[in-house]
Amino acid sequence: MHCRHCGAPVTLPLADLGTAPPSNAYLSAEALHAPERWYPLRVLVCERCWLVQTEDFAQAHELFDAEYAYFSSYSSSWLAHAQAYVEAMVQRFALGPHSRVVEIAANDGYLLQYVAARGIPCLGVEPTASTAAAARAKGIPVVERFFGQELARELVAQGQAADLTAANNVLAHVPDINDFVAGFALLLQPSGVATFEFPHLLQLVQQCQFDTLYHEHFSYLSLTAVQRIFAANGLTVFDVEELPTHGGSLRVYARRTDGTPRPEAPAVAALLAREAHVGVSSAAFYADFQRECLRIKRELLSFLITAQAQGRKVAAYGAAAKGNTLLNFAGVRADLLPYVVDRNPAKQGKYLPGSRIPVVDEAHLRADRPDVVLILPWNLKDEVVAQLDYIREWGGRFAVAVPGWQELP
Repeated sequence: MHCRHCGAPVTLPLADLGTAPPSNAYLSAEALHAPERWYPLRVLVCERCWLVQTEDFAQAHELFDAEYAYFSSYSSSWLAHAQAYVEAMVQRFALGPHSRVVEIAANDGYLLQYVAARGIPCLGVEPTASTAAAARAKGIPVVERFFGQELARELVAQGQAADLTAANNVLAHVPDINDFVAGFALLLQPSGVATFEFPHLLQLVQQCQFDTLYHEHFSYLSLTAVQRIFAANGLTVFDVEELPTHGGSLRVYARRTDGTPRPEAPAVAALLAREAHVGVSSAAFYADFQRECLRIKRELLSFLITAQAQGRKVAAYGAAAKGNTLLNFAGVRADLLPYVVDRNPAKQGKYLPGSRIPVVDEAHLRADRPDVVLILPWNLKDEVVAQLDYIREWGGRFAVAVPGWQELP
């Protein structure tokens, strides 16, 4: 295998999670009678540029198809995050009716709806038909394609050059990260700004957030690696913020290297120094990750087996991709976890890939009255606990499995 950024041979392992189907490939009842396609799920580290990346077996068009079931707007906390982002960007970069905002991976219009509400021209780029249709229903214009240099050139030729581009939780999802990043350098106005949000590698490794490893995530990103990738593709990082989203994320601000200069914020050098101090550019930083994955797996299985022996009912909440990684690595099936609740109607009535655990609506939870609700999207645990607080009426409790088994107070 060769690094998808620098081309160097890649051999240093981070994790081997065995095999798994794509984490967003939810199954219909009819599909239960057919075989699933499983791929090896291995993640390696490039020791030249320190980009952490999956060993490629699945192709992007197989992972992000017309039936893609992840809709951003079903999380109230994520909507609030998007609205706050728009307000901050409008103020910081003086955006208005004569500006243009382009979001790459616009999903269901969760963010651009707030841009449009301010009267700022906007455009979404979204390759999955299901979410693109939802965005259009909100009045957001959407180009239904994968983004890269070719599309960037077409958009600029059509007068769609951007004053601000937003790319939230997509930089990790692209197989050709060089072509993707270079597209922003083409799409931006000379004075334009690009922002990227993605889970921070430091948190992933230090908290053993191994359930965020799945085929749809081709890369796992530190600022150290991102700065190098950007510099090689026409972008210069000038600021960075640390965010609590997705268990700890970065928001990186970049400009065209050949465009309007902007001073580099002290936060950039400070975070690069912190990453250097903990050793992201050394093999030792990644050495214990696999052992910690196995610990979390054992803790989950031990709890589920013991709970069943004691007659305690356990359910799960959130048919999230990270939950599918966790359940498939641990080998959990419906005999130990009979259902998972999700608010998204596109997932209800379907089955989790691999484990084939049924996805049900919230009414099922109220009727069943489980003793423990395992929150699979642990990054949203505060939102979920507030939403489902009524389970305490019958003595129900909440739990998370990552970074270790914990029943919440």
